[in-house]
Formats: sequence, C-alpha cells, structure tokens
Amino acid sequence: MRLSGKEFRAWDTKSITLLGMSGVGKTRLAIKLRRRHWFHYSGDYRIGTRYLDEPILDNIKQEAMKVPFLRDLLRSDSLFIRNNITVDNLQPVSSFLGKLGNPEKGGLALKEFKRRQELHRVAEIAAMKDVPEFIHKAHDIYGYQQFINDAGGSLCELDDASVLDALAEHTLILYIKATEKDEHELIRRAEESPKPMYYREAFLDEQLEIYLREKGIAYVAQIEPDEFVRWSFPRLFYSRLPRYQAIADQYGYTITTEDLAQAKDEPSFLRVVEKALDRHG
Repeated sequence: MRLSGKEFRAWDTKSITLLGMSGVGKTRLAIKLRRRHWFHYSGDYRIGTRYLDEPILDNIKQEAMKVPFLRDLLRSDSLFIRNNITVDNLQPVSSFLGKLGNPEKGGLALKEFKRRQELHRVAEIAAMKDVPEFIHKAHDIYGYQQFINDAGGSLCELDDASVLDALAEHTLILYIKATEKDEHELIRRAEESPKPMYYREAFLDEQLEIYLREKGIAYVAQIEPDEFVRWSFPRLFYSRLPRYQAIADQYGYTITTEDLAQAKDEPSFLRVVEKALDRHG
C-alpha cells in the first residue's frame, strides 16, 4: 500500500505490517499500540494456535511418553495436555522449531529439523494470508479501528509473492531497519542467549556444509546445538537484510530502529510513519 503522509493521516482504519528481524522492537511497539486500542495480530501466535497446534502438542506428548509415570497417565487418558500459548508467551512455538545437532544436548536430527522448518514455513504463509480476514474481524467483531500485524522475522524468507501482495493490498508495510549499533546488539544478544531460528533450506544446506567443514565435524549429531545457532545467526542476519530491503522498496517503507526509538507513544509513532512516507514521496 502506497500513501502520502497526508493520506496516512486521513486514513481512519490504519492497518500496518511490521517487518524486520526479531529484536528490532516490533512486538514492543505492537504492545504499546495495543494499549491504545489497536488490534494486535501476532503472526507467531496465529502459527502456534491455529497451524502448528497439533504438531506442538504431539512433540510435547512424545517427550512425556519417555517418562514412565506420565506415559501411563497419557495412555489411560488420565492426563490432558494443552498449549498455553499467548501473544506474550510464544515459547511453545520456539521449542517446537528446535535446534539442530546432538540429541543428547537437546538437538534435532537434520531430517526432523527440516521437517519442522517446513511445517513452520507453511504455517507462516497461512498466518500471513489470514491478515485480511483478521482486519475485518478486528473491525466488525471487536470494534477496533486500527490494526497492527506483528510479523515474524522470517517473513522475508518465505519466497511467496502472494503473501506480500496480500499484505501490501491490505496493510502498509513498514520495515524497521536496525542501525549499525543495533545490529551489533542483536548479534550480541543472540550469541548470549541462542534461540531456535527459521532457515531457508538452501541457506541451511549451504551454511551447514561450511560449518561442518570449518569445525572438522563429520556428522550433524556431533554439532553443539547452541554453538551452531551462535555461529549461524550473524550469517542469517546479514542474509536477511537485503531481503527485507527489497520488500520495503517494492511494497512499503523503511524506518530505522533509531527512528522507532523516538516513538514514545502512538502520536509520535504515527509522526515517524508520516515522515517515512513523505521521504519516499
């Protein structure tokens, strides 16, 4: 969606998609706007509650079945397991995605890791295609005028033009670009606390081959899961930057994390957006 700053100001039912790496402030901003009566659509929440709910539960049950006491309770239907995913607690989705490597250290075999990655990719595509429907639900059922789509950091990895076309038709796409200082901080955080990530299969295959060669490792099962995440994150991060920018150039607009830091409340955030639109115009 292309608008001038003036048109954006006059838009009564604003709908914005936030694009950018996890950690740039998308969710923090969405929560801030939620308190100002914006409908907060979390892509990861939709993935976990609608499209990956059963695989996540199956994974939990599989782990529970390894414990004799829990196994007997599950088999006799004496135990009920459910997800407790909320917009503010998406740990079940992250845990399901998992990390590649040594199973004795919580890692996944390559085949299983890729299976989960593909399930996540398909789920994210579906969740983003649900955005237009939820814009209508937000307005017609819940009475929200404004809508914020808190998209996952892997949106740029989907390589599905129909997703971007749908988002661009119904929302203003806003890419939050990390400044150089914030890039270093994001990488530092990832190295300090490595978390499961989504990788394009071609990227994963390429980087995995390099990692095994550099480390002198013969098998994926010998990989230290956290170490692989630490090693691959900067490479993943910098591979995503041109992808984010290409989406913003074709479909939307760009602001920086420094710009976003000026958005202390809803009015100042809207001014930041207006300036970005006017710069583009």
